[in-house]
Amino acid sequence: MAPDGQTIAPNVYDAEPIPEAARAEIDRLLSSGDLFRYTAPQDAPVALLEAEFAALLGTRYALAVSSCSAALFLALKALDLPRGAKVLIPAFTFAAVPSSVVHADCEPVLVEVGENYRVNMEDFAAKLPGAGAVMISHMRGHTSDMDAIMALCDAAGIPVIEDAAHSLGTVWGGRNIGTIGKVGCFSFQSYKMVNAGEGGIMITDDPEIAARAIIMSGAYETNWKKHPGLSNSCAHWQNKLPLYNLRMQNLSAAVIRPQLPLVAERVEKGRANHDHVAARLNASAHLSVPDPLGPEVRAPDSIQFNLSGDWTDAQALGFQAASKARGVAVQVFGLSEGNARAFWNWQFLGDQPELPQTRAMLMRACDVRLPTRLTGPELDYIADAIVEAAAEARV
Repeated sequence: MAPDGQTIAPNVYDAEPIPEAARAEIDRLLSSGDLFRYTAPQDAPVALLEAEFAALLGTRYALAVSSCSAALFLALKALDLPRGAKVLIPAFTFAAVPSSVVHADCEPVLVEVGENYRVNMEDFAAKLPGAGAVMISHMRGHTSDMDAIMALCDAAGIPVIEDAAHSLGTVWGGRNIGTIGKVGCFSFQSYKMVNAGEGGIMITDDPEIAARAIIMSGAYETNWKKHPGLSNSCAHWQNKLPLYNLRMQNLSAAVIRPQLPLVAERVEKGRANHDHVAARLNASAHLSVPDPLGPEVRAPDSIQFNLSGDWTDAQALGFQAASKARGVAVQVFGLSEGNARAFWNWQFLGDQPELPQTRAMLMRACDVRLPTRLTGPELDYIADAIVEAAAEARV
């Protein structure tokens, strides 16, 4: 709040705060120097996190690793796909997703995404034959039609990995996102619902996938014995798989664990914040927030919306500038130089087929962070700034 009582532009860049409960455990770990997850015979912070996260999501196994990108990579390697296997991914995702496919010696196949940010099911069905796996990114927490995706993949015997980096707390048809496919992968990077700076975790009900991922994550010699319930499977794979050393360390787990009981509250607050701002933006003739699909109950910590109508690139850039002048940074995905979410910037993939539907969406799709800590007046300030900037750009 400014000295004159006016609400100033809110800071949306600070991550979720670290609970005070984490500090004592961090101090204890620093004093002991016991930061490696496999030093303690049992109940290391990382091991406790895995048990707690599995219980939170209702799954059998969880493996904490260095990032969600590491989890995606390990999930692909754990599927034991042949070199060069085709992996379908949405064309609207973060560059780390196709990168994980490349790292796993597989070939990404980009699928069109519509103006509602969800996978185009016609293009998906056309590209599915011959695929070795599917990696569905619930990008920015927007869930594609998982019923249709799973029906097609199950019929073809093709495993599905869920990139749920943005979707902790989202529910689809009463099921937690991340538990619908064969493997679910989540992020603890600072701009996610749970903030550890970096970190990730993968979940599965499949003991063979869990065992292979544990070994490859860096459970060398007999450290796999500290993962309960997997002794037979891990023993079989010991020394037969490469070690990539993608482990999480205890300090990260100490930061994450006290935040897990706060997830439900953050989800509720994030959804209320999103829906409040969405209603304001949808009242503008120049803006539209796509509705979720029917079975989806989202857990958003940001908002995405489209510039509605016949906007030119110059007008869209003018809107970005006008919003920024009001203290609210809006990113138009396709007009932000070098944006890692624009598929044409993934030059490491080489030449790719044109994806006109996804390109058109990205050129007018906008992104604004809405941390769950924002207050009502701060949300209104953001909504006012966006609506006013859009009106100014269209004069």
